[in-house]
Amino acid sequence: MNTIQRNLIAGAMSLLGACSDKQPQRPAQAVPTLKVEALQPADRTVYQTFAATLEGRQYVEIRPKVSGFIDKIYIEEGQPVKKGQPLFRLETASLTQDAEAARAAMNVAQVEVDKLVPLVEKEIISQVQLETARARLQQAKSNYESLVADIGYANLTSPLDGYAGNIPYKEGALVSNTIALPMTVVSDINEIRAYFSMNEKQMLQWKLQNAQSDTAASGAKDTEVELIMVNGAPYPHPGRIAVINNIVDRTTGNISLRADFPNTEHLLSSGSSGRISIPTSYQNVLVVPMTATVDLQGHKMVYVLEADQTVNARPIQIAAQTTTEYLVATGLEPGVTIVTEGVSKLKDGQAIEPVRN
Repeated sequence: MNTIQRNLIAGAMSLLGACSDKQPQRPAQAVPTLKVEALQPADRTVYQTFAATLEGRQYVEIRPKVSGFIDKIYIEEGQPVKKGQPLFRLETASLTQDAEAARAAMNVAQVEVDKLVPLVEKEIISQVQLETARARLQQAKSNYESLVADIGYANLTSPLDGYAGNIPYKEGALVSNTIALPMTVVSDINEIRAYFSMNEKQMLQWKLQNAQSDTAASGAKDTEVELIMVNGAPYPHPGRIAVINNIVDRTTGNISLRADFPNTEHLLSSGSSGRISIPTSYQNVLVVPMTATVDLQGHKMVYVLEADQTVNARPIQIAAQTTTEYLVATGLEPGVTIVTEGVSKLKDGQAIEPVRN
């Protein structure tokens, strides 16, 4: 091997040795820039909604007290009616004949009594015979008055101002007080009653919240509520809780309530449905955006910014929620700063570059 070859090999070995002494460098991890927010107490109103069924203030089924064929129908379905307005008339020919016979029998009994009175006064017959005749007269009068009342019952009138419902029977149909369906219903819808229910936990929470807001639990029945109609739009007039049944239904575990709404425009219909929205007010509560929380083993967590610009995961308890925020019951204190974005990729103790809102 000549001198030139030896020099080349030595240079190559020197180069390889120099390369082997250098270790690979890992790129430094970038510190994320994330938005943070300092929490301060605020006031919020949270709405709970409950499915409701709507009924008119009065809802009366019209049923006959006597049997008979429908002779006349005076109204149309859905027609407004006034109290005392005729609705139906039943055929009364047979009742009229019976009433005439009963009146004749009553007259005969009266003649008998009139005949016996002077005989008793002259002591020709005993007082017992007169009292017996008077009893027969009273019985005849009762029979006649009962038939006259039945004839009156054959004319069915509206018991209230309202609207007539469906009329399942037509003229000529035989009806009685045992029919399955009423002849119609009359509903007063100037005021609508919305019936809904809460479970025990919801009721207790609602009462406690009312107590904290200087409203007695029993006074919760005067709470102003909103009705969401079937089309999803809010009803333009507020209502108030009118009835709270504080007895828990053992079958469903629910407590029934009723809210009343004015309905002078007749926008709402009896038998319809909707949702009751009940407001609950919270004062001086800490509020965090839903986007600032992560779920970890069934717990809500937020990342709190520490003084050294690292984050610390902290569990929180939720008192209530809106569509975009959580109202914090415990776990945070006023003035604490939390991360409000990108929290799903953060780790406990990680450093960040905070951007304050």
